[in-house]
Amino acid sequence: MKSSDVDYADVQGLVRFGYGKMKGAAYALLHVKNAAAARAWLRAAPVTNAVAMKPPPTAALQVAFTADGLRALDVSETVVTQFSPEFLTGMTEEGRTRRLGDVEANAPAKWEWGYASSIPHVMVMFFAECDGFDNFVEGAKGNAWNEAFTEVQYLRTADLDGIEPFGFADGISQPKIDWERRRDVTRPQLDYSNIVALGEILLGYPNEYQKYNDRPLLDADAASRGLLAAEDRPDKKDLGRNGTYLVMRTLEQDVRLFWQFVSEQSGGNPDEAERLAAAFVGRTRAGDPLVPPQKHAIPGIDHTDPEQVRHNQFTFAKDPAGARCPFGAHVHRANPRNTDYPGRPTGLAKLITMLGFGPKGFRDDLMSSVRFHRVLRRGREYGTELKPEDALTPAPPNESERGLHFICLNANISRQFEFLQNAWMMNTKFSGLTDESDPLLGNRAAMPGCPVTGHFTMPEENGGVPRRVSGLPQFVTVRGGAYFFLPSLRALRYFAGSEGVQE
Repeated sequence: MKSSDVDYADVQGLVRFGYGKMKGAAYALLHVKNAAAARAWLRAAPVTNAVAMKPPPTAALQVAFTADGLRALDVSETVVTQFSPEFLTGMTEEGRTRRLGDVEANAPAKWEWGYASSIPHVMVMFFAECDGFDNFVEGAKGNAWNEAFTEVQYLRTADLDGIEPFGFADGISQPKIDWERRRDVTRPQLDYSNIVALGEILLGYPNEYQKYNDRPLLDADAASRGLLAAEDRPDKKDLGRNGTYLVMRTLEQDVRLFWQFVSEQSGGNPDEAERLAAAFVGRTRAGDPLVPPQKHAIPGIDHTDPEQVRHNQFTFAKDPAGARCPFGAHVHRANPRNTDYPGRPTGLAKLITMLGFGPKGFRDDLMSSVRFHRVLRRGREYGTELKPEDALTPAPPNESERGLHFICLNANISRQFEFLQNAWMMNTKFSGLTDESDPLLGNRAAMPGCPVTGHFTMPEENGGVPRRVSGLPQFVTVRGGAYFFLPSLRALRYFAGSEGVQE
């Protein structure tokens, strides 16, 4: 194996496979009760790696830790403090909650988990086919579980057959990881690509800047002998390599409020309500984008897969005014796909630019505002299905909650998840808009200089007066969240063994 090859046996399988085909899933959020017992359980845990198998496994177990969790395992403070500042201070740090939109109804003090004493130490993720799910969980826990851990929350999921609670196809747009490391990020990128550098997702590899993200680098000694050497510092052992940061947020979705609002705004016309809902999302319920597909291939889209082509063979270049897909639509905010730079070069000018000899200003990467902020989503829905037509009726007493356990993987929490959440989702000035945040995730809270954040603008295709929907309520409420480190298998053994443990 070359030093640049990825050792899939060292990567937790969630990164590569997602386990979406395993219909049963649950997340155990735990406190470490006994550090020695917890380390013993971790040493024996059947953590599933990312090696492709035929047939694929029918069950998988994954493990992640908060900063408090590493400390609870007695990992040396000199090691813990080398992780990123965002991971160390956590999702509920005061300034961070404001930037993420976790205020008022979303405030951490109102969360069901992830705040104060409910911040977990460890998250154990269980995936399996539904028929054998409970048996797999009990077998994986084993006899040492209760001695090692105290349960903070046990988050169950639901199989809604690829449909999120509002009724839209979910999980259909993901970046393609450059596992083979063939991507040349040093060349100016003038067109949208769905491929991301390996180092955007896994630590220990070059990212889209051709840089290595900061991570714990340890002295090469007996304690770190099981770890790989750092590519950029061969004299050091890389504790982060093949690991990643995992962001988790429990998002409660008010499905009745969503469909009742769009119905009211559409005068009770179901077709108009459907169109307005699609405008909020940026796709139809079947997952089709609101803009036409483009003819030339987009790197990273599998053009032998009709579903991928149908759902992702597009940019917003053919919709410069946002008349088909409004600028503020959720999918437009989540992945803008296009630069907003005017007069992009074409033909010979494009070739000259790619060689670095174009006009001043064109030499820069035109897609830089987009490509440095991708994340890999791995979330699951929870709660029962509620069809849009049924959502128009009053709620029964004690109706159960439904929503999404949002999970994303990224190597740089600040530049990826937090930028996306703050600059794109919550920003009321995104793409030149005014007084509107994301129509789905926006909290509608007043901001300094922006007392109203509940508008949504829909430009007219013929250049007429845009339609503006006002008074959007808050459809999604944060119920919990935390930043985790999803370690490599080697790092997991380091945490679980005597290595790195304070005496």
